[in-house]
Parts: sequence; structure tokens; C-alpha cells
Amino acid sequence: MSEIVISAKELTKKFGNFTAVDHITFEVSKGEIFGFLGANGAGKTTAMRMLCGLSYPTSGSGTVAGFNISKDQEKIKQNIGYMSQKFSLYEDLKVWENMRLFGGIYGMKEQDIKTKTDQILEHLGFMDEKNTLVRDLPLGWKQRLAFSVSIFHTPKIVFLDEPTGGVDPITRRQFWEMIYEAVHSGITVFVTTHYMDEAEYCDRVSIMVDGKIEALDSPKKLKEQTNSQTMDEVFQKFARKATRNAD
Repeated sequence: MSEIVISAKELTKKFGNFTAVDHITFEVSKGEIFGFLGANGAGKTTAMRMLCGLSYPTSGSGTVAGFNISKDQEKIKQNIGYMSQKFSLYEDLKVWENMRLFGGIYGMKEQDIKTKTDQILEHLGFMDEKNTLVRDLPLGWKQRLAFSVSIFHTPKIVFLDEPTGGVDPITRRQFWEMIYEAVHSGITVFVTTHYMDEAEYCDRVSIMVDGKIEALDSPKKLKEQTNSQTMDEVFQKFARKATRNAD
């Protein structure tokens, strides 16, 4: 039986009378690429914040990497990686300085940070850019660096919040090759995306509508269940049910 690394049971988040996340229940297995989809306003960002230990649930329960999302938020943060569309990098630091900073934040030893930095720079082909300020890198390079930094400490899970926004299809494909490498090394990937072709790359996909999970299965099965040719068709069929438009 697969090891469960993320679990949510009746997870709910309310802001006053507004229910942003409405009793969602799901599990993610180790080594899985789990797509978390939803239109703007669906509640996916709010749900992700609870799973990352950044927000307390109103009710329900959940665990991430074996830790309780209501009680062990700091432990969760130490065992996950996170990357957003804004890249989570410091623009005014050099490439190697960003790596050293994040390695230090996660409590890695100095020598381990140095060794890992050189390994990643070599792997990315960034050795010549080691002393370049991040703000001077092309957008696609920033994305690849940000992802490498998010898994620098070899977390059990990495949360990717629309990580490929704003770049061309070739760069997005290269980014997904890095995701597959991470999964091959044992890291579980939890990803939100607006690109439905990327949903095809996930092992399973959930689709949120108005705070609830309306569908959850493999892309192949979701297409069969909805008589659709693409994940974009699947998404549109569920998203049409939405009645709200603010996350």
C-alpha cells in the first residue's frame, strides 16, 4: 500500500460568513504528481496555504509529511518545499547567494550547502552565472533556479503554485522535465496550474469549484467520465458550475 504524505479530511476555511474551502477530503501518495486545479475564486490557494502551514483551518483536519496542519506548522515548513509564480527568489542576491540563504534557512550544514550548490549549478548549466544577480536572469532561467532552490533541502513534498506562468511552451516542457526528475528522486509534487495541457502530466487531478472538490481522478479517467477529448474540456465542464469569482 502506498504511503500517504498528504491527507485532508473535511478541511474547511471560513472568512466570516464566506466559506473559501468547503469540507474537502483527499489523499496524496508518496511520489505522486497531484494536480490541484480550479478557476480563480475556487479556493485552491486558500487550501494550499493551510496544507503549507501558513493558515489555520476553521474545521476539519489534515496531515502533511506526517505532521498535523493545525499543531505542527513549523515542522511542516521544514519538510516541504514551496515555489510560487513569483519565484520565491531574492532578486538582489546572486544565484549562489540565494542557494546559500535557503540552505541555511532549512538548517543545512555549510559544507553540504556548498556541495549541493555546485551540483545544482553544474546540472542546470549555470556555472557561468553563479555570480549573476537573479534579477538579471531570463524568466525561464529564474523558474528553473527557483524550482531547484525549492527542493534544495530534499523535502518530502514540494508545493508548486502556478510555477510556469508567463513563459513559452518549450520552457514549460523543460520545467516539467525537472519535476519528473524530482519525483524520480522520491519527492512528491503538489501543483496548481492554469495550463490544462500540464494537467495531463499529473498522475491524478482534483478540480475545485466554489470551495468544493467536484472531481478527482487520473486525467484519463476524468476524460472518459465526462466524454471529453482533453483536460481543457473536462475543466470547462466542471468550471461552468461556479457561482463565485473571487478567491
